[in-house]
Amino acid sequence: MAGQITALQRQRGRRERINVMVDGRFAFSADPETVLKAGLKVGMILDDAAVARLHDQDEAVRLYNDALRFLSFRPRSSVEVERYLRGRGADEATSASILERLHRTGLIDDHAFARYWVENRATFSPRGDRALQAELRAKGVAGPEIDVVLEETDESEEDRAYRAGQKRLRLLSRLDRETFRRRMYSYLQRRGFDYETARAATERLWAEAGGGAEDDAGTDLESESTGSDQE
Repeated sequence: MAGQITALQRQRGRRERINVMVDGRFAFSADPETVLKAGLKVGMILDDAAVARLHDQDEAVRLYNDALRFLSFRPRSSVEVERYLRGRGADEATSASILERLHRTGLIDDHAFARYWVENRATFSPRGDRALQAELRAKGVAGPEIDVVLEETDESEEDRAYRAGQKRLRLLSRLDRETFRRRMYSYLQRRGFDYETARAATERLWAEAGGGAEDDAGTDLESESTGSDQE
């Protein structure tokens, strides 16, 4: 809507939006940042092209603020933020511009995100490298970045498997040896631990539960494990 700006008014109930009045009529609303950057003031003449540019600028500000809110809940990967922006209606150019700004200010950092993810899992729900790799790939983190972060972790995968099993130990400790070993092994494998790591942790946990060393500790647990064990 081309014409002369006759008023700039904050919206009632939405102080973060400013109504732009052109020739005495409502033309559009904008974020204060857009109004400030464009130097809008009463008496300024706007043509249709200027109104279109202001609309695009205001949309970019809205999407950037949406991204900040999205990041406020927890760290995110670049791909997560990009998917979110596209879901909010951002075109490729706007999405790329916002991502570049977030990278530049350090609000997006895939290495820091991957480290956060691994540490969070280690604290609350230990996972094996295989599961962590799959989860981070699904978040869009590149394979080499994942490998670097996993190499940086202080805790070994074996210790993570042991801690993961401890969360299940009380529930399984009263079972007979074979059932305990089968279910614990299956539980650890579902959390991404490989055969050798899950097997070693299972034997360690069986001994801790009071089972002691077993003569047939080398039994192939993988062949014993069945899909019916869903604990």
